[in-house]
Amino acid sequence: MSTRTSAHATWRRALLTLTATSAALAALTVPATAATAHDHEDSASTITINGSNAYPESVAADHHYVYTGSIADGTVYRGRLGTKTLEPFLPAGQDGRTSVTGIKIAGNRVLIAGAFTGRFFIYTSTGKLVSSYTVPDTGEPTLVNDAAVTPDGDVYITDSFRPVVYRIPAAEVNAPATAAHRTLEVAYQLPDYVAGQSNSNGIATTPDGKSLIIGYYYSGALYRLTLATGKTRKIVAPALPSADGIVRQGNTLYIARAENNQVDSLRLSGDATQAAIVATRTYPGADTTTGVAVSGDRLLVTNSQMDTYLFGDPQTSPVFTLESLPLH
Repeated sequence: MSTRTSAHATWRRALLTLTATSAALAALTVPATAATAHDHEDSASTITINGSNAYPESVAADHHYVYTGSIADGTVYRGRLGTKTLEPFLPAGQDGRTSVTGIKIAGNRVLIAGAFTGRFFIYTSTGKLVSSYTVPDTGEPTLVNDAAVTPDGDVYITDSFRPVVYRIPAAEVNAPATAAHRTLEVAYQLPDYVAGQSNSNGIATTPDGKSLIIGYYYSGALYRLTLATGKTRKIVAPALPSADGIVRQGNTLYIARAENNQVDSLRLSGDATQAAIVATRTYPGADTTTGVAVSGDRLLVTNSQMDTYLFGDPQTSPVFTLESLPLH
């Protein structure tokens, strides 16, 4: 069995276990005071991805563009803000990039996680390769999943199959585009990993920029990792199984719940040790919502169709899309 097939099987076991318990857990996830919004079609708009194999796992936006990438073949798509269609920006397979999960923007750099390949890539906004990375060769399965950028420009990266957080220093992120290749540096160890499950996934900074917030897909727990000490503590919050992409704006976390086809909004306490759900929302046509980003006054969500890519379920639509929703 290939490494990729084995990794897919591991992720599938995690999701099948999650599906069996998600109905019961959902009842515990939303407190009575949380609002549930089912957005009407006239308040949402659809962005089409011009690719027949897109399977968009993540989404990112800056002041100029919206980005997404294909977990199936590594194509990165891009379109101007307000566009209705994203076009190929970085072609599949270029620079060994055959799969894409998390995408983040850091100034004029595009940060791209390489999923089961154990790769990570940094490009300029014009498409030049700054550098590429590979996880340490330990023989363990890997799922390089998502990234967050701290105020000082350092990049921190999750690996769902390894209990570590990788770090790329700002100097390397902003280095000239020489296509250098390096090994990812392990910066921190993470607790409570369950072997054979998809663990750490989405990642964001705290409002003060001094800690990371990391969501675990399988358990639904949120953790705060203090950068100065490496200390990790569980955030007091409802369990959010299938927590995937995470984005923060101010004291609000937006968390894409892939298997639940919804986005939860959580309000962080001042010290980011607690979080409470303030809204849960979905929309017509939500299809495995794995990624989320804030773009101005809009919330961008991926309709990844990941159940088709990973498990061979019937494809819901031959057209791959993102949904653009009002932020509030």
